[in-house]
Amino acid sequence: MNALTLPDIAAQASRQALPLDWVGMCGIALPVLFDGQRLSAKADAGVSLDDGEARGIHMSRLYLALEMLEQECLSPALLRRVLQSFLETHEGLSRNAYLKIHTDLLLKRPALVSPLAGWKTYPVSIEASLKNTMFHVELKIDIPYSSTCPCSAALSRQLIQQQFVDDFANQPLQHADVLAWLGSTKGIVATPHSQRSNAQLQLRLHDYLDDLPLITAINDAEAALGTAVQTAVKRADEQAFALANGQNLMFCEDAARRLNLALKRSPGINAFHVRVVHAESLHAHDAVAESRWNWEAA
Repeated sequence: MNALTLPDIAAQASRQALPLDWVGMCGIALPVLFDGQRLSAKADAGVSLDDGEARGIHMSRLYLALEMLEQECLSPALLRRVLQSFLETHEGLSRNAYLKIHTDLLLKRPALVSPLAGWKTYPVSIEASLKNTMFHVELKIDIPYSSTCPCSAALSRQLIQQQFVDDFANQPLQHADVLAWLGSTKGIVATPHSQRSNAQLQLRLHDYLDDLPLITAINDAEAALGTAVQTAVKRADEQAFALANGQNLMFCEDAARRLNLALKRSPGINAFHVRVVHAESLHAHDAVAESRWNWEAA
């Protein structure tokens, strides 16, 4: 008995001849390789449906092409080959191909002073497109850090000065007494407020890159901010972190400007959009600043 030919409904003509900008799948679970790590990821894969007469695309062909991501380290060249496979398997149907990969990059970070170290996760998205033979790659990275309010620091210093005047008015100053006062809660009557903050980087890359500059961009951003959140710490590290916060007082505007200058110097970046969010500890709302470079032109 001959096997029946399985029906291919997607190959049938559409009742409404109309091209579509994007057709595909979102949230595909798969492993990816980067920097020697095997990371759990989710992928969005799609193509344009330029043949308006066609009923649909061949989604299984997109799914199977993603197997390439399991074998090689993520790179612009690998992303381009995947997108080319999307188009080759949809010849006559599609001219544009799209791929987004969402994962958490794990980096081991040393403590500030002690020999301790620990792991931090950085949410990352890699977006690649091949549109009319033009290939583009864009990175999205979230970087947590600490920020201490300059206004709060100034107000705290003023209160400490006033307390000093009250406690030592019309008294001869003795070095030991002042030193003890500075180390007491009676002397340091106020402290500035700090908040967990987040830098959201959206980076467009140069076309000639061989590698994805994820780690370089993270390192450059954290160096510019000066107060990246820590992992394993001892008291000496916590004290060093307090010192770093005191020497890096910043509003959200300051953080956005620091990142702008740092990313302009970071290799491989053609354009960027930076958004910083300071989750206020004083207010019930957040403070936000944004900065762009070459974004509209890219």
